[in-house]
Amino acid sequence: MANTFKSYTKASVSTSTVDVYTVAGGTTSVLIGLIVTNRLGSGTPVYADVLLDKADVSADDIYLVRNVKLYDGSTYTLSDTGKIILETGDKIRATSNTLNSVDIMISVLEQT
Repeated sequence: MANTFKSYTKASVSTSTVDVYTVAGGTTSVLIGLIVTNRLGSGTPVYADVLLDKADVSADDIYLVRNVKLYDGSTYTLSDTGKIILETGDKIRATSNTLNSVDIMISVLEQT
């Protein structure tokens, strides 16, 4: 088994849900870091969601971050969760309540 550390980003997340990361076939990934940042300078806070979309059962989709309030230039870091195991086809998805307002970065350890 090969282990590879990788990071994935999605800039200017908007009001439509977007895929940030999808676990490739034949791969198990460990989510080891996640940050969400307000990229605006408008003086108005934005709210962001980050969802774990399970490939096998949509009823098991969960929010990793729900309606987090981000002020201008602020960053939210998901920490102290332990390791989150992602299986083939699982997705990390994100959305914001404001157009082009949020940047997101995740770090994973991919095992192939």
